[in-house]
Amino acid sequence: MEELWIGPKICETAHNRDLAVRNRTMDWTDLQHFLALAREGSLSAAARSLGVDHVTVARRVAALETVMSLKLVDRRPRSYELTEDGKRIAKIGAPMVETAFAVERAAQASKSEIGGEITISAPPSLANLLIAPKLIGLRQKHPGITIKLIGEKRTASINRREADLALRLSRPMEPGLIARKIGYFEFALYGSPDYLKTTPPHAFAFVAYDSSMDDVPQQRWLRRFAGTREIVLRTNDLENQAAAARTGIGLAALPRFLGEADPRLERHDIGGRPVGREVWLVLHRDLRRTPAVRAVASFIEGCLT
Repeated sequence: MEELWIGPKICETAHNRDLAVRNRTMDWTDLQHFLALAREGSLSAAARSLGVDHVTVARRVAALETVMSLKLVDRRPRSYELTEDGKRIAKIGAPMVETAFAVERAAQASKSEIGGEITISAPPSLANLLIAPKLIGLRQKHPGITIKLIGEKRTASINRREADLALRLSRPMEPGLIARKIGYFEFALYGSPDYLKTTPPHAFAFVAYDSSMDDVPQQRWLRRFAGTREIVLRTNDLENQAAAARTGIGLAALPRFLGEADPRLERHDIGGRPVGREVWLVLHRDLRRTPAVRAVASFIEGCLT
């Protein structure tokens, strides 16, 4: 009867598996996800910056820990915290990310054709009302260019290539960027026509940003005018403010390019100097001569004139 040996085979399989792990080389993509987590401070923020879901970030970080045989993060119920080894690796790896982005920009800058995908980041109201409706003109003039238009409140990082071009409401101070003021828009108070017709000024109520936006000029302007009168809704979304004002709940401080174009809103003039915001077009200096980037920059500038 043939004797069956199980133990050594199991040990041999486990040994081969451990050897395979030790011989596996580090994946740059795993490191990239870990460095995004270290930089952004949370799985969700890292996932947004990379354009993936948080599960992918967690999986990539775990894979990097396996290859390096190091615990890089402490997994807590509501957060990931870097270990001391994690902090050390993040500090060493950070320059690698900047170098990788510089290589990507150099490759993009060397392209002479007017084509490829260009990513634009802009505040949602500017993206939705001033840029998106005019994209057909860019398409007709430069059919080789495709656009990724991201309407977002946060400031996209040009240095980390989250966008090729960005519209910002204040002049950026980050190194390596070129900024040009391309526009200016004013705010005014808007409400529904019926509300303005039936509500005396002393009884006005208001729609405002939440406390996260207390420092922006239009919020300070609105609060000065409102005084002790009631703020019935606070929201950090401008479209929500406009939608609420249309229902007759109160007055909202809206960009004039939004309010004047909406027949369901009417402007309430209060006199004095109106508050406004500058619009800055931002790109990385490495891409300033890239034909496709220049073409899209020219298009964006035309959207605000």
